[in-house]
Amino acid sequence: MKAVRLYADWTPKPEFKLGPKDIEGRQTYLGSQVWKNPRIVIEDVDVPKPGPGEILIEVKACGICGSDVHMAQPDDDGYIIYPGLTGFPCTLGHEFSGVVVDAGPGAFDKNTLKPFKGGEVVCVEEMIWCGQCKPCADGWPNHCEKLDELGFNVDGAFAKYVVVPAKLAWSLDPIKEHYSEDKLFLLGSLVEPTSVAYNAVIERGGGIRPGDNVVIMGGGPIGLAGCAILKRAGAAKVILSEPMKERGELGKKLGADHVIDPTKENFADAVLDLTNGEGAALYLEATGIPHIIFPQIEEAIWKGRTLNSTVVIVARSPEKTPVTGEVFQVRRARIVGAQGHSGHGTFPRVISLMASGMDMTNIITRKIKLEEVPKYIENLRTDKSDCKVTCIMD
Repeated sequence: MKAVRLYADWTPKPEFKLGPKDIEGRQTYLGSQVWKNPRIVIEDVDVPKPGPGEILIEVKACGICGSDVHMAQPDDDGYIIYPGLTGFPCTLGHEFSGVVVDAGPGAFDKNTLKPFKGGEVVCVEEMIWCGQCKPCADGWPNHCEKLDELGFNVDGAFAKYVVVPAKLAWSLDPIKEHYSEDKLFLLGSLVEPTSVAYNAVIERGGGIRPGDNVVIMGGGPIGLAGCAILKRAGAAKVILSEPMKERGELGKKLGADHVIDPTKENFADAVLDLTNGEGAALYLEATGIPHIIFPQIEEAIWKGRTLNSTVVIVARSPEKTPVTGEVFQVRRARIVGAQGHSGHGTFPRVISLMASGMDMTNIITRKIKLEEVPKYIENLRTDKSDCKVTCIMD
């Protein structure tokens, strides 16, 4: 079968030191410090076979994530931009849905507690948590000490078939009852990125009280999903900060009440004007440029009347975040980091939200074929006219 694969050279920077979870020449938790000269190829690979506790899925739809773009994007020195867990060569793709076609021994459907028999329509968590380390035992699978990730260091879903641990699969039957088959698989491919946003604003950010104001920085897929989730959670005003008009319009379709263009108006003044001087209870940093965004957030927190604001960092960035402690002390504010999407019932809750009418397919701006994936991964480095590009499998 054809698969979209990423290769890169293991060339650690002088300051890099092999960590306890790194594997020399194979994988690291600090990708941008190690991998050089990334290159994407489409090549023939064997159809994988499911082992104990695993299922084989025929992929129907798989979205291109910003992480895919940044793993394949070199900086000026040739090193990949993505700073996290990576192991190459690897088949990319982790935002996907499909149909179970085979199962290994002991592969059970968590919804029925019965063995998978084939034909089940599912989406999948991309974080392969072990379930045995202390973070997993403590209920924090997103921070598993033995973490693997589909499409990052384990072969992913830009291929006709993919093998995954059965424990990561979630039934799309609740969505199936309300949408056509074509839309079902598109929605299924969006459960993963939407769950990243849910984990950020609800689990890590602590959610909001109905009537609170919220601000989303960045109109990418995660930011737009944040708009949809927080509006349904009862936000009085959802304010999206996004310079691209097209993405601002998508934000309005998904729940944003107002859109700010921070390149044309003062961010803090606009937030305070739109909230009658109150400010916001929650700020989601989904841009990946914290060195630019944080001074603006601090100004809004400092000048606003709202105490106890939470700033959630969900975008990945190697940049240092400038923080003025006095602002967060005096205004009783806090900063939290958010990673992943697993645990705490996040996936089934997102599936239920979609089944109840939260149609995230609005963010899909282009549908492509497998052979076009490398082209669009490269295009998305600079071309921001597309929001979510999704591969439809033949």
